Amino acid sequence: MRLSRIIMALTVGLAVVAVPSAAGAAQPQPAPTATGTPQPPPYPPVLASLTVNRPTIILGETVILTGRNFGPNETVDITVTTRPLAAPAAGTARRSDGSTVAMAPVAFQASAPLTFTARTNARGEFSRRYTPSVTGLLTFTAVGRESGRTASTELRVLHKKKHLPVTGSSTSTPMKVGGGLVAAGAVMLLGTVLWRRRRFGSAS
Repeated sequence: MRLSRIIMALTVGLAVVAVPSAAGAAQPQPAPTATGTPQPPPYPPVLASLTVNRPTIILGETVILTGRNFGPNETVDITVTTRPLAAPAAGTARRSDGSTVAMAPVAFQASAPLTFTARTNARGEFSRRYTPSVTGLLTFTAVGRESGRTASTELRVLHKKKHLPVTGSSTSTPMKVGGGLVAAGAVMLLGTVLWRRRRFGSAS
């Protein structure tokens, strides 16, 4: 009798212990996280830009440099480097007789690097007027002091156009035409005088 009571007590005790374990096992477990999950790509960096309103000008003219996407209200350092344009082939001037004479190529001025600054507004933009003092291919490089953003652009500066020299042979044709007109005028004047003399002489 006592043995049966002991067995029953042990059975009840084991049942009480097993219930919480079973309840815990029945709770849903969090899904295991997969390793190496691809992350979204980072946002692309903001690229600054620098442009000129005219890609080619004549020496003495002014261009407008425009910068965008720099830091707001920051100082931008602008460096100008100059290199000569490719030397053109020697030109030719045509004479009145159809022959040609070679013209010497125009000499280029020495390159002269320059530096200056610009100030951006709240949107990171700036505008700056610039008048080159040398000819050649100018490269503008702008760097923001705080943002570190950089951009560049190019400008071609050409020499002022020069009139071709007039050669002696090229003046022969205008002189011949002018001489012919003068001779024709003289003949017409002489004919008019003779006609008037004959007419009035016969009348008298």
